[in-house]
Amino acid sequence: MTATRNEIVVFLGPSLEIERARIHLDAIYRPPAEQGHILEIVRRHRPRAILLVDGAFASVPAVRHKEILWALSRGVEVYGAASLGALRAAELAGLGMQGYGFIYRWFRAHPLAEDDEVAVSMTPPALGAAPLSDALIDMRLTFRKAERVGIITAALRRLVTDTASAAHFQDRSYPNVLETLRRNGPPWAAAALPGLEAWIRGNRVSQKALDAEGLLRWVAAPERRPARKPGTCFTVTEAFLRDAEAAGLDVTDLDGDG
Repeated sequence: MTATRNEIVVFLGPSLEIERARIHLDAIYRPPAEQGHILEIVRRHRPRAILLVDGAFASVPAVRHKEILWALSRGVEVYGAASLGALRAAELAGLGMQGYGFIYRWFRAHPLAEDDEVAVSMTPPALGAAPLSDALIDMRLTFRKAERVGIITAALRRLVTDTASAAHFQDRSYPNVLETLRRNGPPWAAAALPGLEAWIRGNRVSQKALDAEGLLRWVAAPERRPARKPGTCFTVTEAFLRDAEAAGLDVTDLDGDG
C-alpha cells in the first residue's frame, strides 16, 4: 500500500497492537522504523504526516536525526511518542518535531537518561513486532504505583527498580527481575515479593501503550493540537548521504530544498 500527500504513516510495533491503534487513527501502519525508512517514505509517497512510535535498533541501525530533519524540511509533519519516537522528539523538540505524552516529557526533563529506558526485545516484523521483554520506564512507573498504594515500601521500590535497571533490556521482565531479587536480594525483600508479584498481574503500568494511543487520538483531532512549528532549513552533509546509501537508497535527489 502506498501513501498519498493527505495520508498519515505510523511506525508501530511492540508499544501498541495495531488492532488497538486502528480504533484511534485511520493510517498506514508500518513496522518499527529503521535507518532510511523515513527517507524512503517521504521520497516515494509524500505523506502529510509521519508518526514515529517504535523503531528498530541493536541488530540494525536506528532512525537518524538527520532524516527526520530532512522530512520536516520537505513539509512533512513528524510526531513522536512512547518509545524511540519519544526519544527523538525530545532531542529534536526545538527543530520542528512534535512530541506527545509522559515519556516524551520525561526525556525532555532528563536529557541524560539512557535510551534503554524504552527499549524492549521484539519478534520479527513478519510476526507482528510483538514485545518479548518489558520496558524499564513502564517498570519504574509500576513500582512507583505499588509504593503509592502501599503494596511495597520505598526501600523495596528502590531495590526492585535498581535490579530492573541493571538487567540487559532483552532480559528485562517482571518475572526475571523478581526472581533475581528473590535469589540475590536480602531476606526482607524476598519475603515481600509474593505480594508484589500478585499485585503486578492486574495493576502494571503500560505507559508506552498509553502514550501511543494518546498520540494517535491527538493527531486524529487536529483542533486539539497546537499550530505546527515550521521545520528548519536542511543542509545535506556527507554523513547524511552515507547513511542513506547504507540504507540502500539512491541519494541523487536527497537535496536540502523543501
